[in-house]
Amino acid sequence: MTQQMKPVAIVTAGSSGIGAGIVRELAGSHQVVVLSRSSAAEEIADEVGGLAVIGSMSDKEDRERLVATTLERFGRVDALVLNTGHPPKGDLLELTEADWEDGLDLILRSAIHLTSLVTPAFLAQGGGAVVAVTTYATLVPELAMPVSSVLRAALQNWMKLYATRYGADGIRANCVLPGFVDTHPADPARLAAIPAGRYADPAELGRVVAFLVSDAASFVSGQNIVADGGMIPIP
Repeated sequence: MTQQMKPVAIVTAGSSGIGAGIVRELAGSHQVVVLSRSSAAEEIADEVGGLAVIGSMSDKEDRERLVATTLERFGRVDALVLNTGHPPKGDLLELTEADWEDGLDLILRSAIHLTSLVTPAFLAQGGGAVVAVTTYATLVPELAMPVSSVLRAALQNWMKLYATRYGADGIRANCVLPGFVDTHPADPARLAAIPAGRYADPAELGRVVAFLVSDAASFVSGQNIVADGGMIPIP
């Protein structure tokens, strides 16, 4: 498949960690547009033959520029992967109102706005796919990450509503809930709780996302896909 024939995927926070794993896995099947505040976005875009847009997921103008640049360059967008960095952390009642507002901007408002920007293209093309990368802590909230636990759970519910609203238009929306990833040193106590006995490689999460935006997942929508090595038991 030539670059011109490939479907187009936008990946936010795609220059490192899980985001970079997603970019590399998608590059085989998609033309990838990478959003990141870091100049490393240009490096990974060059590596995979994609396009880098330097900007912040929390900035409304950057999000608008991301979509406008994608449509100007490729004339379409087929998949949107909503990935972000970490929101503020702290003790539950010591987190400030500003901390929660920052998390709301990073995790929820940005996702809703960016999805709204690509939806007209999806509708014009007859379909599209959105995947939000959230966290296992939406199922078992962690005191170590209150903002993430709460607001990513809200994002999952919004994604379910979006999948319901636009399913008849050929648009699918799913969430991937990662456990621990080997971009950070392993904690022995955390490892002991993972039946797989290890942290995930970012590429493994990238393959889950690549499946969800592919035609192979054409009947998968409105789902929360847990990828945690068996850490969280699901009844």
